[in-house]
Amino acid sequence: MTFTNIIHSYPKLLKFTKKESSINLIIKGQGVFIFENQDPTKNCSFKILNNDETHGLKVDFTPTCVLVTNIIDNHPLVDPDNNSGLTTLNGAFYWFSIDAQNEKLYAGIGEPRMDTVIYQYQFNKSFLEILVTISMTKNSNINPLKILRDPITNNTPLLIKNTNQLTMEDISKNTYMPDAFLSTSSQQLYNCINGENFKLNTDDFPDFSEAIEYSIATPGCWCYETLKAKSTEFNPDKPNLYETYLRITLGQNNGESPGIPYVMEIWPPQHYSPIHNHGGSSAIIRVLHGEINVSLFPFLSTDDVKPFAKHEFYQDQITWISPTLNQIHQLKNVNIDHTCITIQCYMYDTDDVIHYDYFDYIDADCKKQQFEPDSDMDFIKFKETIRQEWNNSPIIKNKSTLWNSFRNFFC
Repeated sequence: MTFTNIIHSYPKLLKFTKKESSINLIIKGQGVFIFENQDPTKNCSFKILNNDETHGLKVDFTPTCVLVTNIIDNHPLVDPDNNSGLTTLNGAFYWFSIDAQNEKLYAGIGEPRMDTVIYQYQFNKSFLEILVTISMTKNSNINPLKILRDPITNNTPLLIKNTNQLTMEDISKNTYMPDAFLSTSSQQLYNCINGENFKLNTDDFPDFSEAIEYSIATPGCWCYETLKAKSTEFNPDKPNLYETYLRITLGQNNGESPGIPYVMEIWPPQHYSPIHNHGGSSAIIRVLHGEINVSLFPFLSTDDVKPFAKHEFYQDQITWISPTLNQIHQLKNVNIDHTCITIQCYMYDTDDVIHYDYFDYIDADCKKQQFEPDSDMDFIKFKETIRQEWNNSPIIKNKSTLWNSFRNFFC
């Protein structure tokens, strides 16, 4: 999707009765149809038609390929590189994109994006731009999920850049997501945490990050003991200290997000999250300290699904999640000697009336579980707790002794 597609492509949830068999595209000649295959033992198919249903395309998803046929002359639109279609992997869903302006057809598995494309074809604009309806029969074997207004046209940039810093080269190369093209919810979150003063180490506590490191590494300190106690959080029968992180919340839950919307997350060396989604919410993530590795997945599955992308985010870089894109990921601090700290911000979009207040994740037994976003401690209390530990630590006491000796020597 291009920059502008992101803001205009929010999912339109589809609700059908058994009698309904067609869906109108939001704009003729373009859009993305997202659907599930109801019976994995059968193929699924649909048609994309003009107003009087005399022109159009027939689309068949089979286990070995995607078959697209011109219904006027039964001419197949073959992608010679397409050698996959339906999958038996649990949790999979599919999409088909029609793009009259760029004369492109795409099909894919999982999140609708260039990374998940399995079929593509260049086709005639005048033919595509008259198509308005997706038609299904009783035997289509399809569960419709969403219609997106805009087609898949380009790779999706993961990094956000402030509009004041954006260059013409950035737009031309599609390397950054301009903050102005985020959804209203995401813009609110971004504007709250993007400022120069939104930082971990402050004048009143310049050693905050170092003090957190000390608390993590020192038995008896709050971070060390809390992480140890959380070793069974995601897998009660299989304790795993490395599959833990700390959630420090800022503010209150206002009923507009899964849990409290602003969460500082602390990732000790080699610690990671389970593979999980974000309840269909929008999110903004900024790295406050260190760096974090993010693996992106096409869909949440109890089977072994490989990530389609991995990306390293560094201090002060900001990325994003929408209800349709970047929803399923796994975070890991791959460093062996220093902690990563991020700020995660969540909010449901204004047209989301479901508010699913959980993150689904895959546990150690490859089963899907629910995690209700919680808080290990409020930020203000956490900062004071860490400050007290730091002031009482041998490290700060040694620093004070050295400083006093240095001052006495010169005074």
